[in-house]
Amino acid sequence: MQWCQMKLYIIGFGAGNYQYMTMQAKEALEDSEVIVGYSVYVELVQKYIENKEYYSTSMKKEEERCRWAIEKTLQGKKVAIICSGDSGVYGLASLVYELAVEYEPFEIEVISGVTAALSGGAVLGAPLTHDFAVISLSDLLTPWDLIEKRLQCSAMCDMVICLYNPSSKKRFDYLKKACEIILKYRKKETVCGYVRNIGREGESSQIMNLVDLKELSVDMFTTVFIGNSTTKNLNNKMVTPRGYKITPDLHRKTDPGKASINTDL
Repeated sequence: MQWCQMKLYIIGFGAGNYQYMTMQAKEALEDSEVIVGYSVYVELVQKYIENKEYYSTSMKKEEERCRWAIEKTLQGKKVAIICSGDSGVYGLASLVYELAVEYEPFEIEVISGVTAALSGGAVLGAPLTHDFAVISLSDLLTPWDLIEKRLQCSAMCDMVICLYNPSSKKRFDYLKKACEIILKYRKKETVCGYVRNIGREGESSQIMNLVDLKELSVDMFTTVFIGNSTTKNLNNKMVTPRGYKITPDLHRKTDPGKASINTDL
């Protein structure tokens, strides 16, 4: 990968651990001189990418962080702004493009990463095999009445729903509120699941029904999955069928609901 002057990379580095990072993201980070990001994300990346100049800010300092990176780029430095997951999914890619129009022209390249809906879905099984909606419950930048409307519409049209930022100290009951909205359109036994600390130390996950999910205590490091009317719990894996017509194997002796393993090798 060749860096050129006046070019800023916006990089999604995945869940946090090295194996979740794409080769493209790794090469850009290693070739950069300056890495800019939220303090928690900088700490994660510093473990694997050393000997760089790092600049970090706290939450709610996103504009300051992006302007600093742009100005550093215009000074001729090789700069990378980092975001967890994908930089275009609740990340800083859009903010950089909005700010860039105030400065002299420079090149921006967005490098995609594996967002929590995908990495968390893989932990649970295959919950997103059909149409799904990703909704953040954070009302820091989005009014709650708009979030409610999006939850309602997604539940009404039977889409699998993936929830980001489901709760925090100030928003401790937001997941419960979301589940109450969805329960108006989904059955109580709807298959749901969550993954906490995806790809990081202390990763945990669980599959449950929608009623139990409503009473669950979660945090900002948790991603929640709410199934549609066809989502199943198969051998403790959350699976949403794509709709393929499966022909039963009449010669198979195992229970069709259980996975079989061929040991005659």
